[in-house]
Amino acid sequence: MNLNRFREISRYPSAIVGLVIILILVGISIYTVIALPYSETVVKWRGGDRIWQDNPRTVPPAWVNYFRSEKLPESIILSSSDEGVEKERTPLNDELTDIVITFEFDYTADEFPQEIILSFTSTYEQKSPYISLTWKTPDGREINVGDFSIDRTASRRLSQDDKLTKKLDGQTAEIGLFADPNSEELKPLKGTYQLEVAGLTFEPESDFDVKMVIYGKVYGLAGTDHLRRDLLLGLMWGTPVALAFGLIAAVATSVLTMIIAATGSWFGGWVDGLIQRITEINLMLPVLPILIMVGVFYSRSLWLILGVIILLSIFGASIKSYRAIFMQERESGYIQAAQSYGAGNFRIVFLYLIPRIIPILIPSLVVLIPSFVFLEASLAVLGLGDPLLPTWGKIIDDARTNGALLRGLYYWVLEPSVLLMLTGFSFAMLGFALDRIFNPRLRGM
Repeated sequence: MNLNRFREISRYPSAIVGLVIILILVGISIYTVIALPYSETVVKWRGGDRIWQDNPRTVPPAWVNYFRSEKLPESIILSSSDEGVEKERTPLNDELTDIVITFEFDYTADEFPQEIILSFTSTYEQKSPYISLTWKTPDGREINVGDFSIDRTASRRLSQDDKLTKKLDGQTAEIGLFADPNSEELKPLKGTYQLEVAGLTFEPESDFDVKMVIYGKVYGLAGTDHLRRDLLLGLMWGTPVALAFGLIAAVATSVLTMIIAATGSWFGGWVDGLIQRITEINLMLPVLPILIMVGVFYSRSLWLILGVIILLSIFGASIKSYRAIFMQERESGYIQAAQSYGAGNFRIVFLYLIPRIIPILIPSLVVLIPSFVFLEASLAVLGLGDPLLPTWGKIIDDARTNGALLRGLYYWVLEPSVLLMLTGFSFAMLGFALDRIFNPRLRGM
């Protein structure tokens, strides 16, 4: 095969664009597999709120603020164990100790946060520490958030504190604690806030720590879903899964179909007849319903589905196209010359017949890859995706089942959809250019 044909790709800008996109997707895939091991990814993705508890729920990516006049807040996470957080211990006697933790942060967003959660961890033997929370606003107001004792591990959702809501004139904590009292409209007061956590311990070795999470309304590069999961993880892992699925299916289907067609064309007789009858029967089988039945009644494993797809695709319509080409090639002079010097049947099939149509195979193989990528995504959207792996189709299915479009969470659907379209466009642009390069009859069209 002449390598000059590959150099002709530079004559087609669409092919260069497609090739660049494919290389970027391949680079993302390699980085993802190395930096985000499969075992850790599965645990994180299936962990839900327990692992992603510090992330806001169903929020768009942070970069949307570049296109908004009113900026959405990002999450603020502060812990008493962080550097720069003040934690003062003042012993009052042999048993009592006064502990004061001060969180200070700047709030510059134009909208209120999503919610506020405080998480406590404490050590004691019999008597638990007693906590008092004081919220200090930029204009000098002090609001008593609450007084209570804490267990060894405890969390307090200020947004669900009815007593605090009544104290804030019926406004929930994420609004009442940030609202500007001098504004006619309900807007947050910008500036430096403080939360003072004053605690009293009743045992010499007793202590406590606090973590405050003020959940924003944007997060990361891809946003989050209904389980607070970072969608970037799913989008990144969906890339190698999609490319591997499409590439394996396309290569296996194309190569096996070509070998079967070449074998039938060369041997003829009952071998060719059997292959043609199997092909005709297979063409009448409904592939998608069969895949749905396999997923519902047997297994939704991605690689089992891949095997079934290959099995159903190798006896496709391409066999008849390849057969027509091979029937012409078998009468060529170089085939008769090979027979005259004693070349065996399989040598002729694999070394003389098949190499003649590789120029036709390469463009069709490239164009075939996105069709299998879309098929995997379609199965996932139907609820038949792999239950373990995060894929683009699975993300779309989660968005669909959780009413993302009805709730205006368009990013949740658009991000994986755009990646699917980019994949399809890139392989299509490269494949059509290769078709013109390897098939000279199309160059003038």
